[in-house]
Amino acid sequence: MLTLDSIRNIKLYQSKKGYRFSVDSLLLFSFVKLGHAKKVCDLGAGSGIIGLLLAKESPHLMVYLVELQKGLYENCLKNIKINGLMERVYALNEDIRDIARGKVVKGLEANTFDIVVSNPPFRRPGTGKISPEDERAIARHEIAVELRDVLQVSSRLLKNGGRFYIIYLPERIVELFEGLKDFGLEAKRLRFVHSRLNEPAKMVLIEAAKGRRPGVIVERPFIVYNTDGTYTEEMNSIFKEQ
Repeated sequence: MLTLDSIRNIKLYQSKKGYRFSVDSLLLFSFVKLGHAKKVCDLGAGSGIIGLLLAKESPHLMVYLVELQKGLYENCLKNIKINGLMERVYALNEDIRDIARGKVVKGLEANTFDIVVSNPPFRRPGTGKISPEDERAIARHEIAVELRDVLQVSSRLLKNGGRFYIIYLPERIVELFEGLKDFGLEAKRLRFVHSRLNEPAKMVLIEAAKGRRPGVIVERPFIVYNTDGTYTEEMNSIFKEQ
């Protein structure tokens, strides 16, 4: 069973009991700098929210949504259609691991993308609570894809100088930085996300570039909630179309 929801300037079909997008997706979307990008890939697209929001940001952008799970892939197809983006957004039911092993997929040619984004599974199996719903479990835990698969495919897809965006756990940042280096990606910007001021970071947003020199800018922290539990002004702004 699906629900039809609205966020910013898009409509979105989502599973009522399966995977549903979270604030993480909106944070990652807001962190992306499109610039003059013409071609974007969203690896592990879920219902397609990040790619669809980016497509709405730029009328000249082509977006490829790569999703392993058949049900979520079918939701992507519905969401592309309901938002009138059939000519610029394409959904592919593909396994990132197969692409990492060298599978050639039409539309996902090497060195052709300006930007790759990913909100990947970030918990190792055996850590945290595993969802009884398969869609959620696969989306949140490294059951069907691992970080290095995402990094390898991202590097393969990106043009030289192309940018990679990810939201990830701060406690795995060393592993992430090592993986970026291994696949020729250099961290250039990062921003820690805190639920509240003076609380430890819950997530980290990172922009990396392919084939660039070392040197990273650490931006001011992103605070999600005020002390009274309401969203901060910056968080509220993400929910609203500018």
